[in-house]
Amino acid sequence: MPKVGLDLVPGTLVMLILRVLQPGSMHGYAIAQRIRQLSGEVLLVEEGSLYPALQRMLLKGWVDARWGTSDTKRRVRFYTLTPAGRKQLATELAGYSHINEAIQTVIKFA
Repeated sequence: MPKVGLDLVPGTLVMLILRVLQPGSMHGYAIAQRIRQLSGEVLLVEEGSLYPALQRMLLKGWVDARWGTSDTKRRVRFYTLTPAGRKQLATELAGYSHINEAIQTVIKFA
């Protein structure tokens, strides 16, 4: 059966981006590819969602960006998690865990 990309649950894109950036800086396309790869090809992040989210995260101070060259010799923007972004990631993960537990409880006992 072919795998199909699923829409992300609202509010999870920022959390996923922050988590993928935790080990080190990446450019936008690499972020999207890493999320796709880690999710077993299930979560597909479109450019139309990714770059506006990254821009909002820049404005909030959760990531920094610098211009550089990709492996394919293209000029790209590399994003790096800031200390504020690390703090926000912890907040996002805790909130997601709480919501996920509540959903699982409803599914189990409904």
